[in-house]
Amino acid sequence: MRILPSGDHALLVEFDDLDQVLGYYAALSAAPPADVVDIVPAARTVMVSTAGGLDELARVLRAVEPVDRGQVAEDLLEIPVVYDGEDLADVAELLGCSVPELVERHTGDEWTVAFCGFAPGFGYLTSPGEWQIPRRESPRTKVPAGAVALAGEFSGVYPRESPGGWQLIGRTDVRIFDQDREPAALFHPGRRVRFVDAGRG
Repeated sequence: MRILPSGDHALLVEFDDLDQVLGYYAALSAAPPADVVDIVPAARTVMVSTAGGLDELARVLRAVEPVDRGQVAEDLLEIPVVYDGEDLADVAELLGCSVPELVERHTGDEWTVAFCGFAPGFGYLTSPGEWQIPRRESPRTKVPAGAVALAGEFSGVYPRESPGGWQLIGRTDVRIFDQDREPAALFHPGRRVRFVDAGRG
């Protein structure tokens, strides 16, 4: 673990891998230090903003004991998915399995929102399963809102129409991000998610 300055009011805590990030973020967010304004996890870092002094914050951050992700209680969000994505058959071929087997794997895993980014409400979800899916060689100029996709070790749901290079395996009617709702985003770091098979379209 390394602690680096990030501007005048934040520190960046660097880790070797995503599991370390998630354990550290879970411990830190369960008992945030005094004066902390925001805690933002990413793939290999956790940025901590403070209204207080950076020296004191650094001392506190060094003392944080990461927790096992399994010890963190979060509500389980179920996302019904119609598995009819344009890349579904290609992803199954990449994984060396049939389409029904791919759907069974995707719905059988419990996923966790590791961090958010790319667009408001977009969560990068990880699971204990072996997922290493290459992005598309040619990104699409339009991916519809609600598209369920895979890329690298992550699964995600596009919260709004946008360009994207992830492999599309299905779609959901659940509004992942709605600025008129409180909270606007259904995904936040640490949220547990299970995808539920709602058919093949």
